[in-house]
Amino acid sequence: MFKRKKHIESLESNAYWARVSREFKKNRLAVWSLRILYVLLFIAIFADFIANEKPIYCKVEGQTYFPVIKSYGVQLGLDEWPKDLAMADWYKLDYGAVLWAPIPYSAKTIDFKNNHYRSPFGPQRVESNKFWHWLGTDELGHDIAAGMISGTRTAMLVGIIAMSIATILGIFFGALAGFWGDDRFKVSRLRLYLNILAIPLGIFYGFKARPLAWYEGSFGSELFKSIGIVFFVFLLFNGIAFLLERAKRSGKMITIPVDLLVMRFIEIMNSIPALLLLLSIVAIINDQSIIYVMIIIGFIRWTGIARFIRSELLRVRRLEYIEAAEALGLSKWKTLFRHAIPNALTPVLISISFGIAGAILLEAFFSFLGITDGDVTWGSILKTARRYPSAWWLAVLPGAAIFMTVTIFNLIGDGLSNAMNPKKVK
Repeated sequence: MFKRKKHIESLESNAYWARVSREFKKNRLAVWSLRILYVLLFIAIFADFIANEKPIYCKVEGQTYFPVIKSYGVQLGLDEWPKDLAMADWYKLDYGAVLWAPIPYSAKTIDFKNNHYRSPFGPQRVESNKFWHWLGTDELGHDIAAGMISGTRTAMLVGIIAMSIATILGIFFGALAGFWGDDRFKVSRLRLYLNILAIPLGIFYGFKARPLAWYEGSFGSELFKSIGIVFFVFLLFNGIAFLLERAKRSGKMITIPVDLLVMRFIEIMNSIPALLLLLSIVAIINDQSIIYVMIIIGFIRWTGIARFIRSELLRVRRLEYIEAAEALGLSKWKTLFRHAIPNALTPVLISISFGIAGAILLEAFFSFLGITDGDVTWGSILKTARRYPSAWWLAVLPGAAIFMTVTIFNLIGDGLSNAMNPKKVK
């Protein structure tokens, strides 16, 4: 009976998404935005084959090389360059045959012959049109077209990674609040006491007991180690609680108001200005890497997703198939992950789309301020435009890219919102 019901629900789910797809395709702006997003993702994935100072294929002294592909192996430590190519100037080698990338420059390649802000339409000192800087150069001679390709990859990575972190956190906390509520989450008195004890012990062994490691190591690696130690302490104490519960020495059950606690935590997070929190955290970190910006954005953007999934689960947990799953003996945790969460993700997709746009805009803002360092991004190109206002291409091109990318994600989110409107997909 239960399997037959699940089969019917599966068919209904497929029909629902088919109707959502039809409604989405009626929105021409959203459809074209999705197509542009595919192009941006293609550029981000194949950025090294589109703009690179190394050839895609070449033949040197009778040996055939694929330098772009080989560089991946070198970076991963799986391969190494021959001695004559390890420090080679790829532009000056004597090639038997060569295939350059469409843009034969990397984002950090310096062309000393075309420095001091060469316009896309002005004179340039190049050997052939193959090496023309189609979008101009900056003060040092960096190719702006290569920088725009690098910025596309960074923008996509920031949006996807940051919102992946936010989605995981939002679904976790939102599911706890929405499914368990204030009266369904019960733990033994012993497990509660052990977890309360694990909090100060985890913080002590994870952070306070390792001051020398924090001083000598990098912030990111030491942070992950500390979080791992805290997680291990909680796992250890819950393992002890599990053994004692099996021995029936855990005491009576206590109800935890999970919804109340999670919602108060969300309110505290929302009461802190996101920009102020980001700037404060970045100021503590010595290593100005784009990776930390992605992680920080993810850790402050989860509250909206949590609220969405909480409200959905408050509705879903009262439906018949959830009650049937519990009546058949499935534990509440299995019911939550197998049946409740998959049927409550609809509003999360809309929130993720708008969230990616916000994450890209935040990353551009940080790069413009110079908080991130080392990666060429749209924001960092905009930053260079302040030194020489006449170099219009340094402001117009990355500004237009940021505007277009944020707009297409907002249009996709708007299209999903309309397509998933219950009045249209019944």
